[in-house]
Amino acid sequence: MLILASGSPRRAELLRNAGIAFTVAVADVDETALAGELPEACALRLARAKAAAVWVANPTAWVLGADTIVVVEAAGCAAQMLGKPADAADAIRMLKMLSGLAHRVITGVCVMGPGAGGEPVVETRVESTTVFMREIREAEIVAYVASGEPMDKAGAYAIQGGASRWVTRIEGCYFNVVGLPVAVVAGMLEMCGFVDK
Repeated sequence: MLILASGSPRRAELLRNAGIAFTVAVADVDETALAGELPEACALRLARAKAAAVWVANPTAWVLGADTIVVVEAAGCAAQMLGKPADAADAIRMLKMLSGLAHRVITGVCVMGPGAGGEPVVETRVESTTVFMREIREAEIVAYVASGEPMDKAGAYAIQGGASRWVTRIEGCYFNVVGLPVAVVAGMLEMCGFVDK
């Protein structure tokens, strides 16, 4: 049995579309980045924490944890990590930052399952995709935020939704931007010896 340690409907849909059977158990994990933490390290730490929180209660199951972070680097400014917006004003702020720039979408993935001696088998990976956005007019941003779509998404946008009209191209895995690099996950499950039952 595979348990998805996430309440994300996008991740669930991606797994279903790939034909991977699973159940859901949402992990209650503080997603705040640590001081000075690099984006890749943060995404991996949170993915592992989510998987571990669910695996402790289900030690005979395989658990999939994931965390997605958007990283924007403007000229002359330090890189900033964008998680889920706190409110509408925060979503507007994030989208203004992304307007007209390329940014990276980083997903940490952790697969955890039963191992020898009661210790779990743990595999982790990081996937990064670069997304290029055109300039977005303020009225477009305000209308998009008012739709409610950005509120539970890293970077305050859904590439598969209304924000698709702003994305000019990507470099890397599209599904990673949606929320889960499916090919990476499938490869990890196979390498761990997970058998879909």
